[in-house]
Amino acid sequence: VICHPKYQESKRIAIYLSTPDEIQTEEIMKDIFKQGKECFIPRYDPLGTHMDMLKISSAEDISSFTLTSWNILQPGDDDSTREKALAGGGLDLIFMPGLGFDKKGNRLGRGKGYYDIYLERCMKHPSGKPYTIALAFKEQICESVPAAEHDIQIDEVLYED
Repeated sequence: VICHPKYQESKRIAIYLSTPDEIQTEEIMKDIFKQGKECFIPRYDPLGTHMDMLKISSAEDISSFTLTSWNILQPGDDDSTREKALAGGGLDLIFMPGLGFDKKGNRLGRGKGYYDIYLERCMKHPSGKPYTIALAFKEQICESVPAAEHDIQIDEVLYED
């Protein structure tokens, strides 16, 4: 991942905070800071479909986050001091979580559409749609993943073969 050309050229990167059943992202996050890049992580609205990518200043920042009902760490709702990616310079790259992927770029998420809705908002930002990379186990690669009209395909799926 850290040798990938899109990662190397990106300055503003959004990455999910992994749960135990996902590709672990902690080392990637540490490298983002080591390389002097800006790091953004998702904050989901559990009552709706709104998500923002909020800037963190270090990997240690995560220790102050709260665990949601979905077992995902994120900044608290009262944390209003962090920069929202789309209120600033947008994003160059988003690492995407998911349950299943196909080689055409279709992604099976958890059903709420957070990332698709967020990517639509990115497309309206002056910096445009960021490059999207899904991180997957080879067992998550499917022949075909069902996709609806509003689903936005991801640019690339990285998995160990």
